[in-house]
Amino acid sequence: MRPCLIALLTSSVLALPAVAQTSYPLELENCGSRLTFDAAPKNVVTVGQAATEILYELGLADKVIGTSVWFTGVLPEFAEVNAGIERLADNDPSFESVVAKRPDLVAVQYEWHIGPQGIVATRDQFADLGIPTYTLPTDCIGKDNTAGSDGTRLEMFTMDSLWQGVRDLARIFDVPERGEALVAELREREAAAIEAARTLDLRDASAVFWFSSAEMDMDPYVAGRRGPPAYMMEALGLRNVVESDEEWPVVSWENIARTNPSVIVIAEMDRRRFEADDVERKLEFLKSDPVTSQMEAVRNNRIVVINAHAMDPSIRNIAALEALADALPKLALP
Repeated sequence: MRPCLIALLTSSVLALPAVAQTSYPLELENCGSRLTFDAAPKNVVTVGQAATEILYELGLADKVIGTSVWFTGVLPEFAEVNAGIERLADNDPSFESVVAKRPDLVAVQYEWHIGPQGIVATRDQFADLGIPTYTLPTDCIGKDNTAGSDGTRLEMFTMDSLWQGVRDLARIFDVPERGEALVAELREREAAAIEAARTLDLRDASAVFWFSSAEMDMDPYVAGRRGPPAYMMEALGLRNVVESDEEWPVVSWENIARTNPSVIVIAEMDRRRFEADDVERKLEFLKSDPVTSQMEAVRNNRIVVINAHAMDPSIRNIAALEALADALPKLALP
């Protein structure tokens, strides 16, 4: 567990209301399923980096027996412990590889991996083997995962769904006080980043978040108007130039150029599924393409690089919020 979180846990005895230990059997409603735990799971397999890092932050790395679905390297403070845990797959694990670990719980980031049409399996398939699955609420609250490859947001993402996931996992593993302490730490950092951006008094600044592209010369995957990047933009006083409710819609560079965003935020990741996963290739494209090279943000070098996983619902959203708040004063925005 990180030193700052240990300190926060210590101080939380005085700063936070007393938190009762988990009372079992514990019953939870989770993304349309009802879960019952008679005791804290002895071990867990994660399908999704967000779930993995939440468990690590909660001091539960010793319970994790397998991980999968990695966009980028683990948070540096967990590099050593993560190196000793089996990685079932960099991307999508097989159903058989997860089941072979005989987990007491599978913690899931995306319903498209484990859900009604899960590419790994359905929740029922795991339940038939007596293995409960917990899906992070960030992927189901206010979201329709039956539409589009990454789903469609029905309402604006808020950090409340992330806090719920942290607290649920902490309760499941009978460490609720750690969950409350982690949420308190992240909320404090969130408020500070938002306040820092407010002092800039931005009038008409706009932005677009570019995650990747299937091919460099194809239309990019950019952040829709209701996902985590949209929340960040709204919180910091930036207008999202993309109006789609899809999580990561494909929008042409010609249409993006017409909206002339003040800032372009691009994702940096270790994954290399697509050529545009490479941040250097993204930068090269922006500066050389006849359309993008003429955009105000490119000509004025208003390009901000953030971790790709921080663009997905995860505890890294707060670090991304801080990074953007820190970058904005240096960009001479309107």
